[in-house]
Amino acid sequence: MSIWPYLQKIDQTADASFLGWVIASYSLGQMVASPIFGFWSNYRPRKEPLIVSIFISVAANCLYAYVHVPASHNKYYMLIARGLVGFGAVFQTCFAFIGEKGVTWDVIKLQINMYTTPALLGAFLGILNIILIFAILREHRVDDSGRQCKNINFDEESTDEVQVPQGNIDQVAVVAINVLFFVILFIFALFETIVTPLTMDMYAWTQVQAVLYDGIILAALGVEAVVIFLGVKLFSRKIGERAILLGGLIVVWVGFFILLPWGNQFPKIQWEDLHNNSIPNTTFGEIIIGLWKSPMEDHNERPTGCSIEEAWCLYTPVIHLAQFLTSVVLIGIGYPVCNLMSYTLYSKILGPKPQGVYMGWLTASGSGARILGPVFISQVYAHWGPRWAFCLVCGIVVLTITLLGVVYKRLIAFSVRYGRIQE
Repeated sequence: MSIWPYLQKIDQTADASFLGWVIASYSLGQMVASPIFGFWSNYRPRKEPLIVSIFISVAANCLYAYVHVPASHNKYYMLIARGLVGFGAVFQTCFAFIGEKGVTWDVIKLQINMYTTPALLGAFLGILNIILIFAILREHRVDDSGRQCKNINFDEESTDEVQVPQGNIDQVAVVAINVLFFVILFIFALFETIVTPLTMDMYAWTQVQAVLYDGIILAALGVEAVVIFLGVKLFSRKIGERAILLGGLIVVWVGFFILLPWGNQFPKIQWEDLHNNSIPNTTFGEIIIGLWKSPMEDHNERPTGCSIEEAWCLYTPVIHLAQFLTSVVLIGIGYPVCNLMSYTLYSKILGPKPQGVYMGWLTASGSGARILGPVFISQVYAHWGPRWAFCLVCGIVVLTITLLGVVYKRLIAFSVRYGRIQE
């Protein structure tokens, strides 16, 4: 949630279109690295790629905290940092009360504020992860029933031969899951990209308010996702992973459909930018902000509301707060269901064979989605507004549901396909 206001703070030349590239750069790096690290993990101890990738994450988070230092082109340094690693938005809410100014450690030119603290925490957690990998993690191979096979111990000179089951992986099912996973990640990537600009435009939230309120919303989604993950396990035993995946996609479609603007109430315009002295009508978002003013609000911030430079602001109805929150709840249900079921089905389709490279490709497809999603939504939103953006998303979800229906019967476990166990 903090990327957009942080980007505006460090480099005034950055616009909404560049925001899409900054967010997408994280996934570009991930897309390139995933197959490489997957191949690496198939033939070497898993600790090696884990430690190297986490070390890169630590270094990138430190770079993210220092992008304010260069005298110019700061937005490109942020692009590089995001290209190496991104940090989750949920923690952002915990640090919103630090404020934009925060404290500065002049000796090492380190600014500790609500933008940089999550990245610094990410670096700390990365170091902690490396310690845990060395101290706790042990490697085992399991068969398609979850039982431990002959163990391969990469730390010793001798290895036991692992029996590879006979049978070919259904490549059509593999490709289908990759496409489905691409769309699922694409949809959520554009959703998390659009949340901050959308709420700042619709409800005239300041940068600080957007970081706080949207952070609270995503934190609530995180809690919701945990509950969903626990509940899905029970339902999957009764109705199966494929049916749950289909249900999750339908819920996501309903969530985006609810977001379509309607009515005759319009968002507040940044009227300071207009050439006349007209005062805009009060919006629902302004009423909410008036009822709960944040103590952190910076009165020197840029004007709030929908920018006059975005022509759609003049004719697109406001998305009501209740409308937005209902949509968030539904998307918060559908996305974790689809994400979890995609991984589950993919793993079962691959069976007990080494999955490193295949999993690398699945992650790469998701990363490709997280590249295109932010770029797509930032361009469509900036030029045509939320109505076109969410209509296109609804259309994409319908096509995805159609694809799932076509390949539905092929999305079965490796053992079921070869008759070793009953479905």
